[in-house]
Amino acid sequence: MKICILASGSSGNCIFVGTSRERVLIDAGLSARETARRLEQIGVALSTISAVCLTHEHSDHIAGLAMLQRRYDLKIFANSGTIEAIRRNAKMRHLQWQTFSTGMPFQIGDLTFTPFPVSHDAYEPVGFIAAGGNTQVGIVTDIGAATHLVREHLRRCQALIIEANHDEGLLSGARRPWMLKQRIAGRQGHMSNAGAAQIIAETASPELRQVFLCHISRDCNRPELALKEVKNSLARRGMANIQVSVTFANQISEIWTDEKK
Repeated sequence: MKICILASGSSGNCIFVGTSRERVLIDAGLSARETARRLEQIGVALSTISAVCLTHEHSDHIAGLAMLQRRYDLKIFANSGTIEAIRRNAKMRHLQWQTFSTGMPFQIGDLTFTPFPVSHDAYEPVGFIAAGGNTQVGIVTDIGAATHLVREHLRRCQALIIEANHDEGLLSGARRPWMLKQRIAGRQGHMSNAGAAQIIAETASPELRQVFLCHISRDCNRPELALKEVKNSLARRGMANIQVSVTFANQISEIWTDEKK
């Protein structure tokens, strides 16, 4: 399996997950042109992508969806709540859908995706476990609080892509409306560095090798703060060997593969 975060942040989110046989995007928050440009940087042609799997309907996760299907005939997988929300946009009523049920695994070629519910202010938001062969990647891009169910799904993963949106001190002091700060910090908002560090440390198994921290706020966080929080939490549990990386809105992440298995 090969993964790369093409973009992560409030301006757009898109993740590449692929094997030698199948290539899939998680979310489509970039324009089709920008998606193609970033895929080219990892040696992948957009024309070889077969599907997009959606976590939820917010614009930073679906902005390029209509053009991707119209121009490249991609299959779009989403649950009924997300589909209903997107269909409220007249410009997206023409989209053709592949519907999955939250909690039920589905196949795209040799990849298996297991969608599970997460706490976020959307209609039916999900995270995914993407599995290929003996490799599992946990993907949780937007989440306000981690339930027991989320934790159970993230155990036994070799790689995690998880939100570390804000530093609690920086969010508190940010020049943002009080209501917005309450939403971000709430149980259906976004995960703090401390929250991400706790989840990662609590769910990390001996198999976990790579963590990508995503959706890092430009105003209410710093990459170095997110890294420090998570690395220190892992070190306290004797897991300093796990690689932790940050992701960005304006550039692709490093590529992770399971070739060492």
